[in-house]
Amino acid sequence: MPVQPPPIAYTKPSITELEVEFATHATRTGWGADCYAYIARFEQGFAAHIGAAHAIATSSCTGAMQMGLAALGIGPGDEVILADTNWIATAAPIAHLGATPIFVDIRPDTWCIDPERAAAAVTPRTRAIVATHLYGNLCDMDALLALGDKHDIPVIEDAAEAIGAQYRGRAAGSMGRFSTFSFHGTKTLTTGEGGMFLTSDPELYARVGTLANHGRDPAQTRQFWADVIGYKFKMSNVQAAIGCAQLERIDDLTRRKREILTTYKGRLGHLAGVAMNPEPDHVVNGAWMPTVVFAPETGLTRERLQAAFAKVRIDARVFFWPLSEQPMFTPVPDNRVARDICARAINLPSYHDMTAEEIDRVCAVIEGLLA
Repeated sequence: MPVQPPPIAYTKPSITELEVEFATHATRTGWGADCYAYIARFEQGFAAHIGAAHAIATSSCTGAMQMGLAALGIGPGDEVILADTNWIATAAPIAHLGATPIFVDIRPDTWCIDPERAAAAVTPRTRAIVATHLYGNLCDMDALLALGDKHDIPVIEDAAEAIGAQYRGRAAGSMGRFSTFSFHGTKTLTTGEGGMFLTSDPELYARVGTLANHGRDPAQTRQFWADVIGYKFKMSNVQAAIGCAQLERIDDLTRRKREILTTYKGRLGHLAGVAMNPEPDHVVNGAWMPTVVFAPETGLTRERLQAAFAKVRIDARVFFWPLSEQPMFTPVPDNRVARDICARAINLPSYHDMTAEEIDRVCAVIEGLLA
């Protein structure tokens, strides 16, 4: 009976003794007056790393998005424009607030929101545009910010997947009215679960700060007094301690991600019918998720790709389905690029400790399919 190869995960975190040390210290000492010590340290360090004035650590990127939208006053009757190619976590806060997500198509060269489609979708009810930096790829921020300025509409950066990415020398997450990051266990920097709200707008920061703590204004002197109905989306001190350790290693973590993407591109980028994460001259791709999009003429489909990788115990993941195709939303058949690309694309495994032999096994599957 043939010996099966060991499985290859699509992603997993890089945890060292430094993270264990920080988490242990927080567990032993982070109580009482010190219960927010690592949270404050993580917020300040992450804001400085991205280049934003203010940060609020949250229980998830989704929670950060919901509080930011709520602080902008978005609610029933309002519309928020976003790319149809997205994870549900970007659209769910819009729906929870009673607003309507407006799904527009993506560009075939960036896989991110098409600014021209976004411009065509603007109505008097539009209250925000969400720029999701998909898989570490960068949206056309010049065009989106110009569109926002033209209509006085805030542009929000969903940078959940984009730590390490840069646009014309500016870090992803430093350009919009506010931005959100994810620290889920699959992300380049992780706290297990968790997220971050970032902004350089002091008034917006103050409103989110109140919402994040059960609606209690930080300036309020009365104990257990809520000024508005808020949320419980706070990060724990132990999670923040892990984040602080990861932040000390962030240059290595992001460098390794880019190294893996570069290796994949060197091996696969020359193959006919293969396109990988774009990186024009003005962009540094965050390289969170190396992705291969196959030309239609290759005949390779999502289902064939999944089956080929599963056969050799490699956990490759599918490209995000269009949100408008999912049962809770209204279909948008005109979003042809979003519908087309996901049917012939696959996310490749990528994690800090991935070996050359594992990368070779992944590449061999694609080469075999194209042979």
